[in-house]
Amino acid sequence: MMRPGFLLGEVWTGLRRSLSMAVAVLIVTTTSLFFLGMGLLADRQVEAAKGHWYDRVEVSIFLCPERSNEAACAGGAITKQQQDAVQLMLESMKPTVKTVYFESQDEAYGRFQEQFRDNPTFADTPKEAIPAAFRVKLSDPSQYALVHQTFATMPGVAAVNDIREVLDPLIRVLSLLRTVALGLAAVMLVAAVLLTSTTIRQVAWSRRREVGIKRMVGASKLTIRLPFVLEILLASLVGAGLAVASLAAVVHFGVSGLAARFRDFAWVGLDDVWAVSGWLVLVAAVVSIVVSWLSLSRYVRV
Repeated sequence: MMRPGFLLGEVWTGLRRSLSMAVAVLIVTTTSLFFLGMGLLADRQVEAAKGHWYDRVEVSIFLCPERSNEAACAGGAITKQQQDAVQLMLESMKPTVKTVYFESQDEAYGRFQEQFRDNPTFADTPKEAIPAAFRVKLSDPSQYALVHQTFATMPGVAAVNDIREVLDPLIRVLSLLRTVALGLAAVMLVAAVLLTSTTIRQVAWSRRREVGIKRMVGASKLTIRLPFVLEILLASLVGAGLAVASLAAVVHFGVSGLAARFRDFAWVGLDDVWAVSGWLVLVAAVVSIVVSWLSLSRYVRV
């Protein structure tokens, strides 16, 4: 059994003698894990955006006002009977329809004026052009198509809108960025595996005389291989730490600025960085241990 003090001494000596090897492994590990971390953060960003907004998805059923350019409102403003029919249909769709709030034309016009109070383009918009609406909260936002199909052709309904029509393109862009980041991470991880394998063989070959002496005195394969494995492991863990620090810097100096500017959007934060950091450290440890051990077993007779 190798004493811990002696083993650490062997590892320290090996790192000093093969500093270029350690730096190479550190750099490629940092780069590959950084991209992997970006992919994981992008995945969490997509889920955060979905969770933040899809929980707030509100289907708006706009009713025909007195003045409207909608083809569905060619017959004029919605009648009391038509409005009651829409409301009755909404009530019959529970529990798919979670809640229903009726926004009168006066309320809608007041909100319109507040929203566009600094925009002179809409200053002369008459109240008759602003529709009343049913604001509908769904138990399952994915059921929007059913609601749209049910109400879009009902008499007196001008349009049926869903905030997902705006959000889905953004979610698709974020998903594409996530895929690109994970793809780059996969390429860099392959590069890290190849570099680690090549590096460990070169280092072991440069120490073949030392290895031969250890074998002559009866050292076990574990005793001979373990210092090599620990050297790669330490370099990889330092690289993982630098990758996590880089991700934290990106979130702190980059994403936090966006979060302050766009407050109505859910953004990843430092908590998300710490959440993915465990996976990055685990990947670094597993890859370094497995690759270095297999490289020694397959390519080096030690």
